[in-house]
Amino acid sequence: MSDLSLLHVVGARPNLPKLAPVHRAAAARGIEQCVVHTGQHYDDAMWDSLLRDLRQPAPDVNLGVGSASHTVQTARIMEGLESVIASRRPTWVVVYGDVNSTLAATLVAAKMGVPSAHVEAGLRSGDRTMPEEINRLVADRLAALLLTPSRDADATLRSEGVAPSTIRFVGNVMIDSVVEALPRARARRPRGAAAGTHVLATLHRPSNVDDPARLAALLAALTVIAAERPVIFPVHPRTRARLIEHGLVTGGITLVDPLGYLDMLAWLDSAHAVVTDSGGVQEESTALGVPCLTVRDNTERPITITEGTNQLVRDPAALPALVRRAMRPATPRRPEGWDGRAGDRIIDALVDAAAAIATPRAVTSIESLAPAAVPGRRGPRGRRVAQSGTPKQRAS
Repeated sequence: MSDLSLLHVVGARPNLPKLAPVHRAAAARGIEQCVVHTGQHYDDAMWDSLLRDLRQPAPDVNLGVGSASHTVQTARIMEGLESVIASRRPTWVVVYGDVNSTLAATLVAAKMGVPSAHVEAGLRSGDRTMPEEINRLVADRLAALLLTPSRDADATLRSEGVAPSTIRFVGNVMIDSVVEALPRARARRPRGAAAGTHVLATLHRPSNVDDPARLAALLAALTVIAAERPVIFPVHPRTRARLIEHGLVTGGITLVDPLGYLDMLAWLDSAHAVVTDSGGVQEESTALGVPCLTVRDNTERPITITEGTNQLVRDPAALPALVRRAMRPATPRRPEGWDGRAGDRIIDALVDAAAAIATPRAVTSIESLAPAAVPGRRGPRGRRVAQSGTPKQRAS
């Protein structure tokens, strides 16, 4: 291929199912790539398991930033990325999703004059108390190429004043990983999943697990459900810590350690329904036709409601009745672009955009650049630079 090169930045486990199809598509075309793992999620066993299940090579660089406040963690990522971008001099810095690593990489790339591409651009929950929402807003203001998973994300970006020429609809790349892995997941389906009667539960967001009363209400609802059908609950480390801290009872609910990608997909694929607060599970359940009950006040993925199997549930007490009424659609309807080929379209977009613009090369350091634009002033494409606050919650 030409001298096109990609520097992928990932930091949290949900980034990997988005990276893997893009990395695979680029490798098939002989494009030079470097994968940087910031270390935002740092459980080596869980990370290595996910890499194996996705057939994704180990990262080329690990910054090892670890856990800290959102501000400190973001600063550490920025500091570590500067020298990597300067030495690698990529054509594109490619960022994924809405984690702190996404924001940090986009900001460093912008400061160093290197164009970035945001995979999963244009998603909005409308809730700026969520750290992820701040990360989405900033990344979409600074990235040179906005790669959207759904048409409603295109419309959101246009409504915010983003230049249409920077928006490229590519479809949902995470569904590429579902399509690729599903036969392997079904081949290793656990015996308990074969009947398809169980409910799968996942809870990890601070709004659900850091409030003892809210977490107790969710557990009470799951306990009622467990009296009628099996409830399988892979427990996120954050959630397990809160269960112990608050002495909450989980009688009747089957608690298991966090699952690998294939095992989680097998349990989800065969579930009667799923209760979750995960954005990724909302999308995966829509692709698989599994009824999804999302215990949040909002979602950044409304297409999973309008065209999928998702339903917002604000009151945990409503969950048992909703589970009883849950039914799979006869034929799951996947939104446009959720077809297993988004990775190829992302590479097409990166190649096309690289050819259309004069690509700046990385400078040796942030300090050598002119001062950054004052927040609120117009940037080079006529878009405003967003300002953001930083929540004080711990990053996990």
